[in-house]
Amino acid sequence: MKLILGSSSPYRRELLDRLGLDYECDSPEINESRLEGESVEAMVVRLAEAKARAVAGRHTDALIIGSDQVAVLGEQILGKPGSHDKAFEQLKQASGQFVTFHTGICLYDSRNNTSQIDRIPFAVQFRQLSDEQIEHYLQREQPYNCAGSFKSEGLGIALFERMQGEDPNALIGLPLIRLISMLETAGLQVL
Repeated sequence: MKLILGSSSPYRRELLDRLGLDYECDSPEINESRLEGESVEAMVVRLAEAKARAVAGRHTDALIIGSDQVAVLGEQILGKPGSHDKAFEQLKQASGQFVTFHTGICLYDSRNNTSQIDRIPFAVQFRQLSDEQIEHYLQREQPYNCAGSFKSEGLGIALFERMQGEDPNALIGLPLIRLISMLETAGLQVL
């Protein structure tokens, strides 16, 4: 049985590599815009499935993993900053606050056109950060392509007061604990 990761994210690939499974990557090309009136929770689930289905046409006998993630501070969605100034602004806003990451995951079985879909929330509380601490962190890690402007698997862990959630891998973009259950339900044993 072929396993496909429907993603171009190097972070998701690193996470999936931990399971020691043979898989291929195929990047989905979908519109990731939020629909009018759509909740963040519904959006990540919809996009995770859309990503898996987008590559399904190229893999008719495979299990396809789709995942999508959104970081939320209050009512504001924190995207990938793309620049030092925007990353600084995001971390300044997050200082002392909770940021919740909603990660949608879908395992699509192209053999029988079925999907297993879930949403895994994970929250982090940021420490009170000085401008100097934020600047020092950004100079060292440069997380400009990461939602929320940090890499929790690196020095970004020093930004946090605490973490809350079932699977810390969800924070990076692929909730492995839930994925393993989905794979086993589909007949692919990880262990």
